[in-house]
Amino acid sequence: MGVEIKESALATGELDSMEAFVYDYLSASVENEDDGGRMRWYPWHSAEYRFNHICNVRELASTIAEREGADVDVVRVAALFHDIAKLDAEQEVHAEEGARVARQYLETHGDYPASFVDRVCRAVESHSETDDLALLDLESRCLVEADMLDKVGANGITLMFLRMGYEARTHMEAAEMVTRVLERGEEAKERVHSDAAESIAHQRLKRVRWFREWLESEVPRMDAETDADP
Repeated sequence: MGVEIKESALATGELDSMEAFVYDYLSASVENEDDGGRMRWYPWHSAEYRFNHICNVRELASTIAEREGADVDVVRVAALFHDIAKLDAEQEVHAEEGARVARQYLETHGDYPASFVDRVCRAVESHSETDDLALLDLESRCLVEADMLDKVGANGITLMFLRMGYEARTHMEAAEMVTRVLERGEEAKERVHSDAAESIAHQRLKRVRWFREWLESEVPRMDAETDADP
């Protein structure tokens, strides 16, 4: 018996066009701010960071979707649009606004089936869901899990170190910040539903634990009071 090959809903080059649209939208969101915007001084407010996060989530979500048997096209497109409104909408409504932008784009830039558009928009709108992930449809769950896992592991550590610099923290607080990444990762591991996401979380948490141990072994006073005499 042959293996059935599912025909992709995306024509060649369509994902590239979506990527360009998303990046331009994020850039315009920052440029249009009059007062510097929310948390403008944090690195993750920039269009560059937000777009990088979106691409990270797309790759993670695609991996989870492939392993779990979800519709990879739906997940990829939803991941691209999930944070498109992050820089110009309030946090509480950015998911709904992202779904609106996604629907407008998909309905005017191709001949996508209505069911495809609906599933993409449902995933985008659900990506900030805080309830039991088992209640979500498979594609939405893949996106939520990927969004959580992007901030775990080496990327999470890097973001914490950037935050330390922006908050003028000393390097002696590094182990504490890495511990925060570890705690966030443990929470994510408890919350994810799929075997694929749990496996990724486990692998990334191992790296965080290893880094913290390495850091503390090289800087013996890492856990000492930061205001102690040198």
